[in-house]
Amino acid sequence: MRHGDKVNNLGRKTAHRHALMMNLAISLFQHKRIFTTLAKAKALRGYVDPLITRSKENTTHNRRVVFSYLQNKEAVNELFSVIGGKVGSRPGGYTRVIKTGFRPGDAAEMALIELVDFNEIYTQNKNTAKSAEPKKKTRRSSGAGTTKKAAAKKSAKAADETATEEGAAE
Repeated sequence: MRHGDKVNNLGRKTAHRHALMMNLAISLFQHKRIFTTLAKAKALRGYVDPLITRSKENTTHNRRVVFSYLQNKEAVNELFSVIGGKVGSRPGGYTRVIKTGFRPGDAAEMALIELVDFNEIYTQNKNTAKSAEPKKKTRRSSGAGTTKKAAAKKSAKAADETATEEGAAE
């Protein structure tokens, strides 16, 4: 029984599973997206996200720690130079897993795993939606962050409107 076992063994022994995760991570860093089974993509997400977090701070220690996981100089350089600079402000959630259907041969559920900041389609739509979106209102009528002058203008405008309504009612 595997009560409380949080690791998906992927039908492999430990050394084989570590080698698989290392090779998938190297491919993901080089190509920015890869196509694999859903179980491998979910396992890879937990393997890759801490490495990307390490790449935000480019120190010798972090490079050595990441190299111990990847064993590939080109992938480490790509991670620290290109990927680390692009995800510097993101607090987490560096990867996206998209289900793509089932494989014809064995009906395994397939998925696309990609680095979030490297998909231009999603990032362009996100930026345009933010710029077109109006500023959110608060429940406070005077406005939470408004200055005293702006609040005074609002109250004066409201008083003028009520005066014109009273004049029209008579």
